[in-house]
Amino acid sequence: MTVTPQSTHRAMALMVPINNTTMEKELLAWMPEMDECTTLKIPRSKGLLTVETIPAYQQGAYELARQLEGNNLEILAYGCTAASFLAGPSADKDMQHRLADMLQLPVVTTAQSMVKELHQRSIERIALVTPYHDEVNQRLKRYLTDEGIEVMAFDSLRAPDVDALGRITSSEVAGMARQVMSDACQAMFIACSQLPTFDILDALSAEFQRPVLSSIQATAAQARLNLVN
Repeated sequence: MTVTPQSTHRAMALMVPINNTTMEKELLAWMPEMDECTTLKIPRSKGLLTVETIPAYQQGAYELARQLEGNNLEILAYGCTAASFLAGPSADKDMQHRLADMLQLPVVTTAQSMVKELHQRSIERIALVTPYHDEVNQRLKRYLTDEGIEVMAFDSLRAPDVDALGRITSSEVAGMARQVMSDACQAMFIACSQLPTFDILDALSAEFQRPVLSSIQATAAQARLNLVN
């Protein structure tokens, strides 16, 4: 008698700001083993996040996450990069633990995934490209410094609002990456879960002869390491 193995439907969840139009598509491209991604979009204004708006934003995330309770999921990815950088490493880890306890799921945050991916590759000096305004850029650099990673070369597309952020193309990102990369850097990191990078990382890495990583790529790599068996 031949027994046909039952197919396993694999599902994950993702939390991103309400304006994010990139991460779900690219996260699933990096994680083809996943059949489904339930994406929750955290409300926010069209203005840029600031230190002052972070507590309300995080509270909105906790309230929204309750929609995932009881769902048959393997992992949750928290892809709110600017919010994590503004909050800082300690607060970002606290949020990860609170969400994990609430949902009884492994949780990865994009900010921590960025750091872990660099550490696992023994990378300490990077070139950095972002779309952020100066406050977030400063907090991001501090976040990395606190984790032992030095930003040797840097520039930002400085999107003035979420509409402008959503219009940034992968070609624009690649163009800035080429301007920023320096021989002093072991790798390049492209930060922000809204920036499209799936179709440019391999080509840039080959061009620079060094790793080129991104927020979504790092999140996928760390999520895979934490998947429920």
